[in-house]
Amino acid sequence: MSAQLLGFDVGDGRRVSALLELPDDPVALYVLAHGAGAGMRHPFLEAMSGLLAARGIGTFRYQFPYVEEGRRRPDTRKLLVATVRAAVISAVMAAPGVPMVAGGKSMGGRMTSIAQAEEPLPGVHGLIFLGFPLHRAGAPDLKRATHLARIDVPMLFLQGTRDKLAELPLVEQVVHGLGPVATLELIESGDHSFRVLKRSGRSGEEVLEEAARSIAGWTGRIVRAADSA
Repeated sequence: MSAQLLGFDVGDGRRVSALLELPDDPVALYVLAHGAGAGMRHPFLEAMSGLLAARGIGTFRYQFPYVEEGRRRPDTRKLLVATVRAAVISAVMAAPGVPMVAGGKSMGGRMTSIAQAEEPLPGVHGLIFLGFPLHRAGAPDLKRATHLARIDVPMLFLQGTRDKLAELPLVEQVVHGLGPVATLELIESGDHSFRVLKRSGRSGEEVLEEAARSIAGWTGRIVRAADSA
């Protein structure tokens, strides 16, 4: 496997870092955005990238400008979405010919979905959400899901059943409403970060392995479908 530290421009004179990890003979490349509270080197993303690489899926992780610049408050939605689009374009250039999926953890996945809904991301065959933040904690509603109906590529939702930012009945309602384009995989007893209760009998490592298997299986299926289309 090769690893390469890269950078790309996002407009307004801003440039951010990216990390490309590409296994030999990759099945696909996952353009993977971080969540609101941590950058691309967060242990969750590091671990997930390693597990996916072992299954033939590379990752292109990148920073949003506010993290790159050492700020805590996220950028405007416009800049976040522009960064997603620039990241996908940079990933296509860095790994030409490799099938592409995109998404990310929490906010990063949501911003990717907004970018795709506004205008299809070039070369992206599907979206993968690692804990889609459907609503604010304690304020369940469906407003953040309205744009998803404008997305016509397959979507995989990996959600913890105890996620306070995505109450399970609402997530199920959203995915059901999207029809066959959307798939829901549940992390039993997992919270928004996929941490599980001790009584579940599973370790954090086992939970991430479970998530990586789901991602790899789903990604393989949509890549094969795209190849045969």
